[in-house]
Amino acid sequence: MLGAITGNGLYGNKYAFGFQNARMSQDDEQKDEAKQALIKKNYNEIYAHELAHKTAGGHLAGAIVIERNADGIPFAGHVAIKMPSLNPNNPQQTINDANTVIRSAMAPADPSGQDYKVAAQARNIKSEAQNMASKQRLNLLA
Repeated sequence: MLGAITGNGLYGNKYAFGFQNARMSQDDEQKDEAKQALIKKNYNEIYAHELAHKTAGGHLAGAIVIERNADGIPFAGHVAIKMPSLNPNNPQQTINDANTVIRSAMAPADPSGQDYKVAAQARNIKSEAQNMASKQRLNLLA
């Protein structure tokens, strides 16, 4: 790059519509390298966490979404997990799906507070489904 015409002082150019020197200063290069290393590190960590959710979530897991700040640095991620609803016609399916959600929520090596909340919600649904299944079995015996 021989020079870039900038209209807003990009890259520290103090002259509007001036030419940017082709060589970045050593300090700017170090800052850029550090930023790129941080982007890669954050992305890899977030992606690994979310991939664990997605892999364990199977058919209940959506796409991996990684959020970035204004500087392009990844700072958060998520995978939508379909929370099971109580199915009176098939409580066992609800139990199975709740177990999948629990495994998915707790799959990363470092579950977040939100992961624990999702697992707790799935455990509550599972408990309701187990109670429903027990009542149905008792009704069949009566």
